[in-house]
Amino acid sequence: MSFGTLFPGRSLAVFGTIALLIVPGVAVAHSTPAAAPEANLDAASVEFYVDPDSNAQAQAAEWRDTRPEVADHPQADWFGDWTADPRTHIGDRVTQVVEAGALPVMVVYNIPYRDCGLYSAGGANDPEVYRAWIEAAAEGIGDRPAVVVLEPDALASTDCLSPEQTTERYDLLGFAVDTLEAQPEVDVYIDAGNATWHPPEEAARRLGLAGIDRATGFALNVSNYLTTEESAGYGLAISDAIGTDGGTRFVIDTSRNGNGAWESDDPEAWCNPPGRALGEPPTVETANPLVDAWLWIKRPGESDGECRGAPAAGVWYPEYALKLARNAAWD
Repeated sequence: MSFGTLFPGRSLAVFGTIALLIVPGVAVAHSTPAAAPEANLDAASVEFYVDPDSNAQAQAAEWRDTRPEVADHPQADWFGDWTADPRTHIGDRVTQVVEAGALPVMVVYNIPYRDCGLYSAGGANDPEVYRAWIEAAAEGIGDRPAVVVLEPDALASTDCLSPEQTTERYDLLGFAVDTLEAQPEVDVYIDAGNATWHPPEEAARRLGLAGIDRATGFALNVSNYLTTEESAGYGLAISDAIGTDGGTRFVIDTSRNGNGAWESDDPEAWCNPPGRALGEPPTVETANPLVDAWLWIKRPGESDGECRGAPAAGVWYPEYALKLARNAAWD
């Protein structure tokens, strides 16, 4: 299924992301792909869910005289190795969002060897643990509608893995796609990295190995800063390379791309870069039939990692949140 079939009057809540892995030298079958299914994001009826209990809302209460855009827009919910009981925790969150008349959107972020051991290192410590975790997550969603972004960076960063680990990662991503898509109203978008990481043909190859033919689509620019225009052009090139009849749909993370990427020789230019801004607010009205939505997948104001005096990855960073809001080109 896909984002275009949401019931009228419901809102959207952002929950998660899924990343794709690429294995050099592994061939992709060239059988004629099936037409892409419709999606849950229906421009005529979809609104996004704003979490009243987010860190941004709490911060905005202290910033009544400043710009509270971070708190006023929907953001994704992330679930990973810190989610010890995904069946209960994800299930409770889905219930909360659905009862608010919204569509849950969540990020699944628990792949073994996550982030190549860098700032966001972690994930399940065993393939079978991961499979059981994914099954529990799917059970938590149940037969409710939800959008899942699968494993940010998992596909794009496979080059740090051994050949055996790379094969294992593709197997786990395919398992996650099949398990989550088996739920009647779940849409899975496999994370494919960003426009500066791999050529479109390579991104398409890796997506093929991860099961893009069985997923709703793919996700781009998660936790990055590249412009929406750059990301859309890259996504269309990936879609062409996949070759699905009618094209393969995708979503773009616009949470912090208002000023584009930081042009710097710093090897960690992606990590809490200065001078960035909030991007376009979440919407399904993207004016491109293959771009299902602009989403705030990365939560603006949460750190990329311990660089430039910032706290650990994922920790609320109020000073950065305020700068992102003040630099935004919209009110």
